[in-house]
Amino acid sequence: MKQKLIVFMVAMAMLSTPLLAQTTPAASGLTKIGYTNVDYVISKLPESKVMQNQIEVTKAQLDKAIGETYKEAQEKYEAYQKNGAQMTDVIRADKEKELQNLQTRIQEMQTNAQQSLQTKQQQLLEPILTKVNTAIQDVGKENGFLYILNMDAGQGTTPIILFAASEENNATNLILRKLGVDPDKVEAAAPAAKPATTTAAPAATKPAATTPATTPKKK
Repeated sequence: MKQKLIVFMVAMAMLSTPLLAQTTPAASGLTKIGYTNVDYVISKLPESKVMQNQIEVTKAQLDKAIGETYKEAQEKYEAYQKNGAQMTDVIRADKEKELQNLQTRIQEMQTNAQQSLQTKQQQLLEPILTKVNTAIQDVGKENGFLYILNMDAGQGTTPIILFAASEENNATNLILRKLGVDPDKVEAAAPAAKPATTTAAPAATKPAATTPATTPKKK
C-alpha cells in the first residue's frame, strides 16, 4: 500500500513535470545524452519518507471518520430490520429516509477523502519535484549532457529508453549525490532496487470502501 501511494503521487505530479532536461552541450561538440529514473530518485530522498508518513496519517484519519459513519448506518439499519414491522408508516418512512441519507453521506465522504488525499499528495510532492529537477539541471550542465531523459514514462506507457548499452551515461548516481544522497548506501540498504525497473505509477488508493447495506424498500 505504501509503495502504491508513493507511486500514485509521482504519476500525478509527473503530468506537469518535464520528462527530460535540456542542458548545455559538451564543449567538444559531441552529443552526450544521459538518463535517469525520476521515480527512483524521488523514492530515495528522506523527504519522500516524511511525505509518505504524512499521507498515511491523513488517510488513517479519513478512514476513521468514514468507518464511524458506516458503523452508525449499520446500527440504524439493524434496528430498522428488527423493529420495522412494528413501526407506523410515518416512522418507517422517516427511518428509511435517514438510512438513505447516511448512505449518500458515506459515498460523499469517500469521494471527498480521495480528492483530499490527491490534493495533499500533490502539495507535498511539488517541492520535492522542484528540488529533483534543479539537481538534474545542475548535473546536466556540470557534466556536459545535451539531454537527460527519464527512463520511465509512467504506468501503462512505454519507457523512453528501451536499451542502454552501458551505465556510462546513467546520471542517477550523479543526481542522487547532488541531492545529498549516497548511492552506495542506497544500494547497500536495498540491493534489490533497480532504477531501470522502478514503476512510476501511483494510483490513489480509495479509503476503505464502506457502503451500508441497501435500504430496505417500504412494503
